[in-house]
Amino acid sequence: MRIIGGKLKGIRLQAPQSLPVRPTTDMAKEALFNILYNQYDFESCQVLDLFCGTGNISIEFASRGIAQVTAVDKHSGCVYWVKSVADKYTLDAIEVVKADVFKFLEGHKKSYQIIFADPPYNLPTIPLIPELVLKNNLLAENGILIVEHPSLLKLDSQPGYTETRKYGNSSFSFFQKPKST
Repeated sequence: MRIIGGKLKGIRLQAPQSLPVRPTTDMAKEALFNILYNQYDFESCQVLDLFCGTGNISIEFASRGIAQVTAVDKHSGCVYWVKSVADKYTLDAIEVVKADVFKFLEGHKKSYQIIFADPPYNLPTIPLIPELVLKNNLLAENGILIVEHPSLLKLDSQPGYTETRKYGNSSFSFFQKPKST
C-alpha cells in the first residue's frame, strides 16, 4: 500500500497479511482523490471511512491534511494496525473506532462532508449502506458518499445515487442527499 499524496507521499506501508482486507488499488485511489480534491477543502472536512481495513483511505486523507477522519472497522487487527500507523506518523486527524459498521450507522449522529465505504465485496448488505447513511442524516449539506463495490453490483436504484465510475473489477458509486423541495 502506497501513500500517493500529501506529507507522506511515496511511503509504502506493509500491512500484516493476516488482515481480512482488499485495499483499494493505487489507480482507483488516485482517481478518487483527484475527484474529491477538486470539490472539497480538505483542511475543513470531516470524513467517515467505513470498513477501513488497512486504513489505506484514512491515511491518505490524513496525509493530505484532512481536518478529521473517523475510521470504523470491526476487526481488531485492522483497528490495531490503523492506530499503530497513525501513532507512528503522528496522524492526529485519525480517530479509529472498533464497531460493526451497520450498528455504527444506526446509532451515530454526526454528519460528514465525505463518507467512504469499502465493504467486503461478498457482503450481501452493501445496498443498505446508502439507505442507512441518508436515513440517519450522516451526510452534511453538499456532502458525498462513495461506496466501493464489485463492478457487477449495480447501486443506481439506491436513494441519492448520482453516478458510478468503474476501475476494472471495482467501481465507485457516488451518492448525495436528495434535494428537499
